[in-house]
Amino acid sequence: MSGIKIVTIGGGSSYTPELVEGFIKRYDELPVRELWLVDVPAGEKKLQTVGALAKRMVEKAGVPIDIRLTLDRREALKAADFVTTQIRVGQLDARILDEKIPLKYGVIGQETNGPGGLFKGLRTIPVILEICRDMEELCPDAWLINFTNPAGMVTEAVLRYTNRRKVIGFCNVPIGMKMGVASILGVDQARVHITFAGLNHMVYGTDVYVDGENVTDQVIEKLCSEQSGITMQNILDLGWEKDFIKALGILPCPYHRYYYQTKTMLEHELEAAEKDGTRAEVVKKVEAELFKLYEDPELAIKPPQLEKRGGAYYSEAACNLIHSIYNDRRDIQPVNVRNNGAIASIPDDSAVEVNCVITKEGPIPLAVGDLPVAVRGLVQQIKSFERVAAEAAVKGDYHLALLAMTINPLVPSDGVAKQILDEMLEAHKDYLPQFAKVTT
Repeated sequence: MSGIKIVTIGGGSSYTPELVEGFIKRYDELPVRELWLVDVPAGEKKLQTVGALAKRMVEKAGVPIDIRLTLDRREALKAADFVTTQIRVGQLDARILDEKIPLKYGVIGQETNGPGGLFKGLRTIPVILEICRDMEELCPDAWLINFTNPAGMVTEAVLRYTNRRKVIGFCNVPIGMKMGVASILGVDQARVHITFAGLNHMVYGTDVYVDGENVTDQVIEKLCSEQSGITMQNILDLGWEKDFIKALGILPCPYHRYYYQTKTMLEHELEAAEKDGTRAEVVKKVEAELFKLYEDPELAIKPPQLEKRGGAYYSEAACNLIHSIYNDRRDIQPVNVRNNGAIASIPDDSAVEVNCVITKEGPIPLAVGDLPVAVRGLVQQIKSFERVAAEAAVKGDYHLALLAMTINPLVPSDGVAKQILDEMLEAHKDYLPQFAKVTT
């Protein structure tokens, strides 16, 4: 049959309408024949709601995309061309624990950084590896496009513990940074090019260009204002200390605030948790509002309120990535892939986030050489954390999990690390079967 079959696992996500909109916009060049939305029984109600909206959207657009809903992942995966993953093991209630428990110990509580990032990885990696095993059997030639956080750690695990090489980790941070730079410079984002290098949620813009002219110094100067304008819905915009950002000389991503402004970010999290709840609790309210909108039988477009969700533009960028692979566009996009020598400071077999030429054979990483010495050590430390954490997730090894927790720079000591680890293992035990026989 002509056309493309795409499977979205986690199809009941509030993000899905943006994904559907992206496929509708590109239909003439990206002929999606079938879009299967897959979820688990706990997410069935959301799947039905989102699926009904998706069907109204394609009907309104007049494109022949067949939207199918199922709880049977294996049925959906048969003969797929692309598989996108946007899952949340334990749903938002698990994320609330990821954020609340570390805060009790005076440690950053965040979805993808520190203890929260570790436990999201421990819960998620085994499920993603199961999906990969199903893909090897049912759609071995399909591309896995993973947006599930922590995307870098997940990509690392897939590369190390499966035979799947057609895997790309994806994140909306680089596109957000590009849009932020365009905004503060007052230019169209199409004129902006940023050389990205680092890891997922630990990526830097080493050079910024407008119409081919290097404007990095100009952007750095703009970042010295009280608020930088380059952030995300879920990360407070503190701006940057003028002398520090000038000394750094490259563009940090919003998540770097957790590492360079730890004390202030922690204070903000504690205050916000007391006043409005953690970010996950806020998101839960936003999602409830979104799904009320989605239930409206008259709604047949992506509602603008979705941009408040925190992952804005990811689906737009993900659709663009699939479009580029399918059409062999050979454009440049920042994605998470096997390093293959692109960053000299990171092992070749590790996952990195770097600019790639996107071809029908997949992404070709563009070499950037060594990372600047000022950031190299931090990136390497986080890569060590990701690798140890991925191994702990696969083996269900308590001691590796403790090691990963302790070497994360956001955790202050081994004693605190063990306390947080033990409490979070107990809190998440229903989603961590690999640790069921743990002896401490």
